[in-house]
Amino acid sequence: MTITLTESAAERVRGFLAKRGKGAGLRLGVRTSGCSGMAYVIEYADHIEPQDLVYESHGVKVIVDPKSLVYLDGTELDFAREDSCGCGESFNV
Repeated sequence: MTITLTESAAERVRGFLAKRGKGAGLRLGVRTSGCSGMAYVIEYADHIEPQDLVYESHGVKVIVDPKSLVYLDGTELDFAREDSCGCGESFNV
């Protein structure tokens, strides 16, 4: 089981954490929402809960709650700057 970041994504996260001046890493999760029923949640984490799973990729900690891991196992996060429109926030498994 693993979750990774590309070097581009890790660089972006490191930059934002440095600007914030705090943060344990990037929290990745899944919640019920959207027209397909589920949505990704990506936010900066200031602390790690005892039950959290922590993966490190290119020097960035990716923090995941155990309930979300079933949907996220094997995920690789990338960063690319693109112009687009539309919802695109929800997904279905």
